[in-house]
Amino acid sequence: MTYEEKTISSEMIYEGAILNLRRDKVYVKGDNTSYREIVEHNGGVAVAAVTDDHRMLMVSQYRKAAERVVLEVPAGKRETDEDPMFTAMRELREETGYSAQKFKHLTSFYSSIGYSTEVIHIYMATGLTPGETDFDENEAIDLSSYPVEELKQMVLDGEIIDGKTITAILLVAAELGI
Repeated sequence: MTYEEKTISSEMIYEGAILNLRRDKVYVKGDNTSYREIVEHNGGVAVAAVTDDHRMLMVSQYRKAAERVVLEVPAGKRETDEDPMFTAMRELREETGYSAQKFKHLTSFYSSIGYSTEVIHIYMATGLTPGETDFDENEAIDLSSYPVEELKQMVLDGEIIDGKTITAILLVAAELGI
């Protein structure tokens, strides 16, 4: 039987520009207590931008946590109370320069449900029109495109290491019957 943990107290340990960290004291099974460390994050979006010939726009950027350049779908964090669809439109334009005629919500998921409130919303963007990028001042991004079939194989071969990107590619491949 599952047991719903009730919060007894909550302490903010760190407040940052991107995330906060809190420590909750909770009741657990048998009226015992335990602690949970929770990363608070506004969440983000990932955009699977698909061209008419079934290629996906991809970005490459250095990711400090992985200590390497990572191939990803365009993505970014939501501002407080920002509609995820608006975030998707903004991030697609900023990181690729493209706009889309149509956005389709594919899924939303917790990035790491054991300790984080971050929810990532994945959209498929179609009817693409090129334009000018508008990178954040600290971003260094390279833009490329790959056939969806090739990206799917890269996922299966372990070449794509980012969770939101893996999810986006596999969902788009399923949408397209690839």
